[in-house]
Amino acid sequence: MNEASMRAVRLTETMGVPAVDPATPLPARIEGETLVRVRAAALNHRDVYIMQGKYPGITLPVTLGSDGAGEADGREVVIDPMLGWGDDDRVWRTGASILGMPRDGTMAGYVAVPNENVHAKPAHLSLDEAAALPLAGLTAYRALFTRGGLSSGETVLITGVGGGVQTFVLLFAKAAGARTIVTSGSDEKLTRATALGADVAINYRTDEAWYKAVRKAGPIDLAVDSAGGATLARCIDAVRPGGRVVLYGGSNGDATVRPFSIFWNHLDVLGTSMGSPRDFAAMLAFVERERIRPAIDRVYPMDRVAEAMRRMDEAHQFGKIVIRVD
Repeated sequence: MNEASMRAVRLTETMGVPAVDPATPLPARIEGETLVRVRAAALNHRDVYIMQGKYPGITLPVTLGSDGAGEADGREVVIDPMLGWGDDDRVWRTGASILGMPRDGTMAGYVAVPNENVHAKPAHLSLDEAAALPLAGLTAYRALFTRGGLSSGETVLITGVGGGVQTFVLLFAKAAGARTIVTSGSDEKLTRATALGADVAINYRTDEAWYKAVRKAGPIDLAVDSAGGATLARCIDAVRPGGRVVLYGGSNGDATVRPFSIFWNHLDVLGTSMGSPRDFAAMLAFVERERIRPAIDRVYPMDRVAEAMRRMDEAHQFGKIVIRVD
């Protein structure tokens, strides 16, 4: 590697395998942007979907990675991956994007981002932990607080615990004084969630009537779901009258819901995705104040990124998968 190049995880073709390019050009220096020396990045399902050609508007080649932490201007920093949110905190503007496609991302020696996207790292976190925080932590914070309006003492249903966002939902909800009910198809993940503070853990594979067990363990004030499909329909049936359901994904596809359950029970069904700059700053302050540490599944070197992405694609992880950048 010479002074004008760096190592970066590059994806060059749809359905291809990302690999380290040892001679990727350094990002251009542009006024209004900061060049961050990345020390650690982290995976999101978004990276896997891009690799598999399942993400809209794919532009290749690209350096993958939305999450990152490192150094800039003599301080340790963490990067807000949301680009160009806009002036309305309620919704992102048309044309907003996420670091890591189409703009080159964080799985590289350096990444250039707008100055306002660079924040001081929470002091109690290592760089690996800080790298695990941005996209998933931002999504979880907005789902729980900005959209879900969570209050201390309420009960939260967290479906499919184990992924990065839902693990943060659990950590944040407990830190906020909520009671938590989690579901998963893995007893191992339920055991780990219980160790993080989950009050009730239900296996939806061994208990086909899991939603009845949820209702029995309730009442549920707020449900946070990323699956959609039949799971979303069950969440709507599970929350108490006047309760809220927040949805940020649709991995189980489209849902068939009963309008009666929504209007008769005066439910709020809320969509969310990522978060505004204000959400990101509030999330960092919350993490620092409550001294929250992300749940990290495994840390991989850059050269084993394909192995790391297989682990995520097969849903073996609990928490975040970190990529150590060299």
